[in-house]
Amino acid sequence: MVWLDIIYHPVWAVTTVLMFLVVRMQRRGSWDPQSCSVRLKGKTAIVTGANTGIGKFIALDFARRGARVILACRNEARGTAALKEIREKTGNYDLHLRLVDVSSLESVREFAEGILEEEKALHILVNNAGVSGLPREMTKDGFEASFATNLLGPFLLTNLLLDLLKRSAPARIVTLSSCNHKRGEVDFAHFHGENLTYRMDAVYNHTKLHNIICTNELARRLEGTGVTANSVHPGIVMTDVLRHYHFMVRWIFRLVGFFFFKSSEEGAVSSIFCAVAEEMEGITGKYCDSDCHLVLPAPLARDTALAVKDFEICKRLTSKL
Repeated sequence: MVWLDIIYHPVWAVTTVLMFLVVRMQRRGSWDPQSCSVRLKGKTAIVTGANTGIGKFIALDFARRGARVILACRNEARGTAALKEIREKTGNYDLHLRLVDVSSLESVREFAEGILEEEKALHILVNNAGVSGLPREMTKDGFEASFATNLLGPFLLTNLLLDLLKRSAPARIVTLSSCNHKRGEVDFAHFHGENLTYRMDAVYNHTKLHNIICTNELARRLEGTGVTANSVHPGIVMTDVLRHYHFMVRWIFRLVGFFFFKSSEEGAVSSIFCAVAEEMEGITGKYCDSDCHLVLPAPLARDTALAVKDFEICKRLTSKL
């Protein structure tokens, strides 16, 4: 009865509506992709994990701008469906599906070899594919599955395509991280599944911290090449990234998220901003929040000595023996 009184009381009703509208406005961020007139005709972009969620909307935006877009997906059926949908919505038929499982170094190498054989240029690379909440699992390469998917696979892919990106400069690399990196830790034993606690998003947080650290070091090494590298926080987004969590966690997340979290389309904005906005021309080694503001990441992510060590370890682990 008390809740009915609150719902039907006009003051409470108006207040609730206003709060909801304020939250919705805050979710949209401060930069609108539709207000950005940048065209990508003649440009080539790769988006990993482009068959669903944030990745699909990033690919959709690039297609609308006239880019040649390569959807790098693990699932062929879902990738094909996304390809068809984007073509229908944009009228851009220069879209191409290429299969890759970023958790597998062999798959990443095969994908990169195909790109280097088929593509004459690459202007934008968005490392979007990622997972959260995976149970303990080791890949055939001997790496913890979340670290292989979120860090080592994208790291290898980026480095294999660097020469093509340099020849195509100016070019941009965008890697999705998370504000959760602030709760992450650096322990190189994690790569092999050691010293890890599989509680909620703990492992995910570690990988997202490494994403920023390695991106910053990559940006330093790319200085003077015309290729920029930045990491982004998409916001708290309603995607299927939680598909590996307990159903109660997913249910609560969706219930709360309906009112307060971003949609996949809204979550794609910060990545699109870093990939196409004129304001980001020449900007490199930065961390962009979900409102498209350049902010400081956690102190560990700004440790230059740690960045060199992290990058070298990832390079060694992903190199062919």
